[in-house]
Amino acid sequence: MRTIAVVDIGKTNAKVVLVDAESFREVAARTMPNGVVNAAPYPHFDTEKLWAFIVESLAALNRERPIDAISVTTHGATVALVGGDGALVLPVLDYEHDGPQELADAYRTVRPPFAESGTPIMPVGLNAGLQIYWQSKRFPEAFAKVRHILMYAQYWSFRLSGVAASEVTSLGCHADLWEPRNGGFSSLVRGQAWTGLMPPVRKAGDVLGTIRPEVAAATGLGPAVRVHCGIHDSNASLLPYVLTREAPYAVVSTGTWVVVMAIGARPVELDEARDTLINVNALGDPVPSSRFMGGRAFSTLGGKSGALPAEAIADVLERGAMLLPSMPEGSGPFPGRKARWTVSREKLGDDEAQAVIAFHLALMTSTCLDLIGAEGPVIVEGPFAANRAFLMMLKATTGRTVLAGGSATGTSIGAACLAAGRAPEPALVTIAQDLPPEAADYAARWRVLADKG
Repeated sequence: MRTIAVVDIGKTNAKVVLVDAESFREVAARTMPNGVVNAAPYPHFDTEKLWAFIVESLAALNRERPIDAISVTTHGATVALVGGDGALVLPVLDYEHDGPQELADAYRTVRPPFAESGTPIMPVGLNAGLQIYWQSKRFPEAFAKVRHILMYAQYWSFRLSGVAASEVTSLGCHADLWEPRNGGFSSLVRGQAWTGLMPPVRKAGDVLGTIRPEVAAATGLGPAVRVHCGIHDSNASLLPYVLTREAPYAVVSTGTWVVVMAIGARPVELDEARDTLINVNALGDPVPSSRFMGGRAFSTLGGKSGALPAEAIADVLERGAMLLPSMPEGSGPFPGRKARWTVSREKLGDDEAQAVIAFHLALMTSTCLDLIGAEGPVIVEGPFAANRAFLMMLKATTGRTVLAGGSATGTSIGAACLAAGRAPEPALVTIAQDLPPEAADYAARWRVLADKG
């Protein structure tokens, strides 16, 4: 095997990436924005537009370099309800739609407790189990036609291969559908009689089969191209470390969501009210995790990742200019808090504002690390690995070694590892540069103000 195509569907962008199976280099990529269709019966993902993009991209990339295998990674909290004919019986619900919350009280009576599922109660549709419950009650005729409940990565693997499968990294992603410690479907699945709708559980790297003849014809790919089961995107970023690195350490996977995962964590009692949870890695092991919508905040605030002048950083530390939690308000370790600048943004230069944004995100990340008992080095994957001010403040506030991943798309490389059957030793850069000594006092003050609300 020489070339792996990774279908990587993020909440903000979708891409198809070619990864060299020997060097694990990304050799080509195609990208498109991933939007939501705000139309009946509820806001949903444009799966047909995404499918057309995937097919077109596979065809174009295969002409550049023949593809040998396909691996899929997607964001979590997303479920596809598929009928016996292989088509969706309902559109794929956008997890930011608040419609499911109308049945939140009834759902609380049937959902598993946090101790069983490792899943906190979340806003909008972030609990995939609530999505399914709401769809089953609001659209009973359509739901009666469901043959397979597929998590999002496995939906795309199904469209590519025709084989339905379940997989634990997506089932265990704050879905209420899986028991991380017992390794089985949750009491919700059993109680709602969904067990028969859940396809067999397969490992993320399992080969489901070869591409469907229709896909081969539409793309020009060889009929023997293998399709692997697929993986939740944050777990894709984690996988190379799980396979190559000794605990303890923490991985900070950055994208629309910042997901913090601790391997070899010290025992702590997770606080479900602060967006902590148990994820499940590709090996099926429970992983204490915490998260917040850091990439969304960065985008909303107009964040930039370029180098900042030392003068701007010094000015921010001296003035104590801060952004306090939270943005957005509905998730993360400070839920329900309204974001507040301690010094009006209008009174800051652009470089100073960028420093404040980076420091805010680093301090939110540090809080997440504390909440899950993370120990050892902190590894940052994804776009924030290129944000020097973020990395330096993370180092200052944790007092630990901070390592930056060498790829801006750690999810794609991680998903490629599934098809390659191995992982390279990740290329990491140790953050050696330090902030001025005042950074420690700044971080301590931020924590006091954040805790006060």
